[in-house]
Amino acid sequence: MKQTTIIFLVLFSLLIILSISCIDAQSCKPSGKLRGKKPPHGKCLNDPDCCKSGKLYDTYTCSPPITKQTKATMTINNFEKGGDGGGPSECDHKYHSNDLPVVALSTGWYNKGTRCNKFVNIHYKGKSVKAKVVDECDSTLGCDAEHGFQPPCPNNIVDGSKAVWKALGVPKSDWGEAKVTWSDA
Repeated sequence: MKQTTIIFLVLFSLLIILSISCIDAQSCKPSGKLRGKKPPHGKCLNDPDCCKSGKLYDTYTCSPPITKQTKATMTINNFEKGGDGGGPSECDHKYHSNDLPVVALSTGWYNKGTRCNKFVNIHYKGKSVKAKVVDECDSTLGCDAEHGFQPPCPNNIVDGSKAVWKALGVPKSDWGEAKVTWSDA
């Protein structure tokens, strides 16, 4: 009986240690900092969001864990040539019409391109839209020409085209940032 109790306590202790380790592994903390540089005159594509000289921006190699209803912040992106998205999309090295429901995901969710050309469902206030992943919202780099002189993306971004915002029925006056949930389609 005593040996059974000892085995139980050892197994119970291991279970607690493993659950604490899993919880810690699921958290997503900043992986570093990036110091902002002032963009060259006239080169910032989205002025209010441009990097500020000397400001430290968090960088991330991870994103929060994905669930059936992953919480995210949806931002708006212009995927067309000359738009504030910077260069062509990472997945296919092409530009995309803003009339198509396409998105960029933060670095951790983009997962080195494993979601490229796959679809996600985005939900907002009772409406949903199916959008194609075409790009990464880089959470590790920024404040340079390639990233439109914008800071690194936070780790919880779904960056949607105008078509995504329209399909979700977000009033144009509220375009910019919205709290959404998403899942793989």
